[in-house]
Amino acid sequence: MTEPNLDPAVDYPLSVHRSDLLFTPTGKPFDAVTMDAVIAGDIEAADLRITPEALRLQAQIAEKAGRTQIGANMRRAAEMTVISDERVLQIYNALRPNASTKAELDAIADELLDTYNAEHLATLVREAADVYERRDILAESE
Repeated sequence: MTEPNLDPAVDYPLSVHRSDLLFTPTGKPFDAVTMDAVIAGDIEAADLRITPEALRLQAQIAEKAGRTQIGANMRRAAEMTVISDERVLQIYNALRPNASTKAELDAIADELLDTYNAEHLATLVREAADVYERRDILAESE
């Protein structure tokens, strides 16, 4: 499915102006997530998570509004939705200064690209590894 061509001046916020484009991870329309539906037991915990599609739509809105860094963050967030919370936290900890060697960070970037097709995240990890190397804040090789 191709992303619709959104106009920030007309379509933002998506939940108000383009809720037809928003769905829960289980496929329910965004508008189906109501307090009555929660009370009736029609909404499960998974329905309260954001989808990668919704994040990419938000990225498009941000980018078209000139907020490129927010757009890039949204695109990376979209890629993270398919990675387990546990692995995301492991990667987060590995990105702390002096926590990983360059080889370890390169391996994480390879994993992100090869396992999750997370090109934006892999690029971010490689950039961090390069900056850490220049600033001499990589972990020492054992």
